[in-house]
Amino acid sequence: MGLLALFLAAAHAMVFAADDFQPLMGRWQRTDGGYVIDIRSIDAEGKIEAGYFNPRPINVEKAQASKDKEHIKVEVELRDIGYPGSTYTLVYVSEKDALLGYYYHAVSRQYFDVLFVRMK
Repeated sequence: MGLLALFLAAAHAMVFAADDFQPLMGRWQRTDGGYVIDIRSIDAEGKIEAGYFNPRPINVEKAQASKDKEHIKVEVELRDIGYPGSTYTLVYVSEKDALLGYYYHAVSRQYFDVLFVRMK
């Protein structure tokens, strides 16, 4: 296979992967409070540009989407005052248009089950 063909195949795969993440775009509110994840963009490698609010802005250190078989996974790491490496690990549930998973609260070293629903 020629170099151009490999490049075009890789480019097509990256576009397809980026399209896979489109259901994540938007604002998501946690059902047990005013916590909001705002997913603004996702590149072909799954790097997410996101904001997090409680209700004030909290710094998002990094956010990443990945695809595993039939599931889209979202990982968000917070790094701010009171949030020294707290993380969300979420899976997109297409049937419910929701993000389901857990939150690790780094200060207390506890895990909490969480559910985010899309804000209309």
